[in-house]
Amino acid sequence: MPPKAKITKAMILDTVLDITRETGFETVNARSIANHLQCSTRPIFTCYENMEELKKEFLIFAYQHYKKYVIDYQTKADIKSYLILPLSYIEFAQKETYLFKLLFIDDMDLQMEETADFYNEVDNEKMAKRFSDDMGLEYEIGKTIFLDLFLYSHGIAVLTATKKMTLDRDSVEKMITNMLSAFIQDEKLS
Repeated sequence: MPPKAKITKAMILDTVLDITRETGFETVNARSIANHLQCSTRPIFTCYENMEELKKEFLIFAYQHYKKYVIDYQTKADIKSYLILPLSYIEFAQKETYLFKLLFIDDMDLQMEETADFYNEVDNEKMAKRFSDDMGLEYEIGKTIFLDLFLYSHGIAVLTATKKMTLDRDSVEKMITNMLSAFIQDEKLS
């Protein structure tokens, strides 16, 4: 009889991704992973000390999946560069609902006691800089508008992920564009 395939961390993470995408992260446990991999739970706890350690690593893995989604969206969508992040974020909420809920609702690390705390989150400063450059805005103004854009887009994405609202891409693009125009106009008047 041939030896059984060795269960690797990559196989486990891919399986957790599949389960999460299908039924939500709350259905992930050692037994559900083992069932998908057609093995006992032992290999899971050979790779990971416990389910908390697995979850911590999976959140990083899932975020990388989201970042790849944004890159793929950028290559297939014919839109202005400053719209890529909000539109891909909202589409991700619509198409990858369980992953969106896990990453950006249930386990979102962002702690905002003050609006400036938004920029303590990894990559937000870089994205605000790129946004400012793309929009031709002074950095401090762009940074303010980028935060407003995130809050607006996050609201639409949450409503989409929770099935409270359904919008097509053209409608979302128009809403985001109108909101940006209003924020830019407001900042110029200030």
